[in-house]
Amino acid sequence: MAKNLKNISLKLFRKYLEFKGLKHIRTKGGHEVWSSSGLKRPVILQTSVDPIPEFIVKMNLRTLGVDRDDFIEFLNNG
Repeated sequence: MAKNLKNISLKLFRKYLEFKGLKHIRTKGGHEVWSSSGLKRPVILQTSVDPIPEFIVKMNLRTLGVDRDDFIEFLNNG
């Protein structure tokens, strides 16, 4: 189960955000803003970069308060 976080497509990460209960709030200037009531700050995705760089995936997982294992489980079961 040692899947790395490279080559994660925007489409797949959007599905994960929806799975975690986030809603797409707006798109402005090439950036999507996703949020839910329990987050301290929104998750930002740059729409022009696909696949998403690994450091962006990790940063957004931290914002969500989940670890990489939660995301990898979603990838394996999704």
